[in-house]
Amino acid sequence: MSKYRNILGINHIGITVPNIDQATSFFKAAFGAKIAYDGLSYEDKPRAGEIAECQLGLSKNTQIIKQRMLVIGKEGPNLELFEMDASVQKSPVSLQDIGISHISLFVSDIDNALSSAVKAGASPLSEIHGNSRYEDTIGSSSVYVKAPWGTLIELQAIPNGYYYPEYSESKVWIPKN
Repeated sequence: MSKYRNILGINHIGITVPNIDQATSFFKAAFGAKIAYDGLSYEDKPRAGEIAECQLGLSKNTQIIKQRMLVIGKEGPNLELFEMDASVQKSPVSLQDIGISHISLFVSDIDNALSSAVKAGASPLSEIHGNSRYEDTIGSSSVYVKAPWGTLIELQAIPNGYYYPEYSESKVWIPKN
């Protein structure tokens, strides 16, 4: 039995945004996101202090002022948004930077998904284009957009699934529909 048998999958991806309500509006308008819950609301005392700094790796005097879990689609990981009051915040990372650089959403109609994202305030980095090796099956395409606060989001259509090299140890999750 594998020592990783207790690992079930990715629960969520966290993104810090400048304004959680504006980011929620964007994700709702662009991708049909739904609020699951607010782990911390504006009415709650901010999460801050030495314990939060230690547990979460926050810089000194940083406060989490709002935290929200969103659901996009029917399957896959959730999206956790954080709004911080921090004396030091950096711009979002770009694809070449070390760290988590983007999220990717499976879409069934890339033209429609891109249109919705742009109407909601996203900026596409390019035209819709083909996918990378093993994702480049017939009808596949992708495009990166920048959310209004700068986070990169990849829209990816892979209607005919992936193909795999001989050394592959697993297959990538694909929505059933």
